[in-house]
Amino acid sequence: MNNEGTMKSFMKGAVLLTIAGFIVKLLSAVYRVPFQNLVGDQGFYIYQQVYPFVAIFGIWTSYGFAVAVSKLLADTSRQAHGAILRIAFIYVATISIAVFVLLFFGAELLAGWMGDRQLDRLLKVGAFSVLLMAPLAVLKGYFQSRNDMAPVAYAQVMEQGLRVSVILIGTWIVVSSGFSLYAAGQMAMFGAVAGGLGAVFLLLIHFRRHSDFQKQPSPLRTWPIIKEMTAVSLSVSMSSLILLLFQLVDSFTVFRLLEESGLSRIAAMEQKGIYDRGQPLVQFGILIATSLTLAIVPLVARTSKKHSGRPPEMYASLAFRVSFLFAFAAAVGLTFVMPYVNETLFQTREQSGALIIFSWQIIWMSLLLIMTAMLHGLGKVRVPALLLASGLVAKVVSNWLLLPVCGVTGAALAGNIGLAVIVAGLLFYFKKVWPLQFAPFSYYVWLVGAALAMSAVVLGWSILADGYLFDGLSSRLGAALTTVTAIPLGAAVFMALIGRSRIITEKEWYIIPFGRKLAGLQLAINSKKKGEKR
Repeated sequence: MNNEGTMKSFMKGAVLLTIAGFIVKLLSAVYRVPFQNLVGDQGFYIYQQVYPFVAIFGIWTSYGFAVAVSKLLADTSRQAHGAILRIAFIYVATISIAVFVLLFFGAELLAGWMGDRQLDRLLKVGAFSVLLMAPLAVLKGYFQSRNDMAPVAYAQVMEQGLRVSVILIGTWIVVSSGFSLYAAGQMAMFGAVAGGLGAVFLLLIHFRRHSDFQKQPSPLRTWPIIKEMTAVSLSVSMSSLILLLFQLVDSFTVFRLLEESGLSRIAAMEQKGIYDRGQPLVQFGILIATSLTLAIVPLVARTSKKHSGRPPEMYASLAFRVSFLFAFAAAVGLTFVMPYVNETLFQTREQSGALIIFSWQIIWMSLLLIMTAMLHGLGKVRVPALLLASGLVAKVVSNWLLLPVCGVTGAALAGNIGLAVIVAGLLFYFKKVWPLQFAPFSYYVWLVGAALAMSAVVLGWSILADGYLFDGLSSRLGAALTTVTAIPLGAAVFMALIGRSRIITEKEWYIIPFGRKLAGLQLAINSKKKGEKR
């Protein structure tokens, strides 16, 4: 009964964190659209240049360190919890102060390296958000160790909600008042500070009400704790950091190389801003993979240690198949509707070809997230980390080689090359440590067939809608109507064929977050099929 209760509690917490993570990722992808509409491509470039500096450290600490603290607390007696929390807080706070000093006092130097010295003001504002990471990491880790996920989930949603509200409302006020785009960028960076303050405040309230660890001193060696915290935090957060690290590479290379290749300064800024439109599209495309990573992958780690119940191979295979299915569908679908999506969301159809190439990173990122998380569940962290580093090197080299020749299309290609290097290495390594067949050959046949059918329908409808049905309307309204009709039409065709194929069974759909309706749809499709045969 105790084990059953623990598993139910674990699943309840996992579902709560999955929902919170989904909301956070959705907000992160969506807010960039109205923000770009407010500030234009040049303003979007300004924000995206500095965003990775703050986001990388934020994810490493408030996510990676939170997991590390949680693991340390779970593995030690309650008498030692106070000492562990104290060591963790001092360690993360020390790193936070060092990063703050680097960003605040080194802002002019970093901005110069990016080729735009006016970005220093944004770096200085963003630097203050890193000072909040120590309480965020330690408090989240404390609640996670107790399997009390509600405060963590609420804090994540509050942090992102406040951040997005400050960014959009503040930017609108700044732009409406006639201030510069760099001032708008500063307001956007202040959103991270406001969100962090709100999350810390909420977690502190819960901590004061529910903390019950032993406060008497417990003799612990500091260095082993710091060493384990560093290793666990980096291994856990590395896969989530890879897109941000790619963005950081772009911050130092894309604008400078575009300008050096002959574009005017303003044109280079705008091209970088247009290229950055791909970020929210990829983030939205990997929502399914992110949700699966949070919900299914922990089950792989748990079931791999048990000798009864469902085998871990089932969860691992399911996570791969569902993630690849939705990622492939998203990438293929965006290929045919990108010009209309581009104009609907971002006002113009510029560089739709580059954004199509950019969007194929959805596939690589989805597979990367699932495989690194499963390998981490098996205790394999060193090789995946090395593979991620090799992909980052491939991205840097590809940027320098392709950007001068192909412009932002080259940067989009470089991102795919870097991620493909990582995924290829992960697949090879995964087969060595766990010789698991992710999916039968028939799975890929049905998937390609469904994607081809979807492509034909979407392409035909888009040409008809854009060229004839909505031709008399304004360009952006016509593009919007084409988008909102083509996407559900394509999705319906794709899911109908996937449902008929049963390459994911109804029982498997039930395991997935929000999969009940898909299971019901599949049952309806196949019962209709049986009725037709009779």
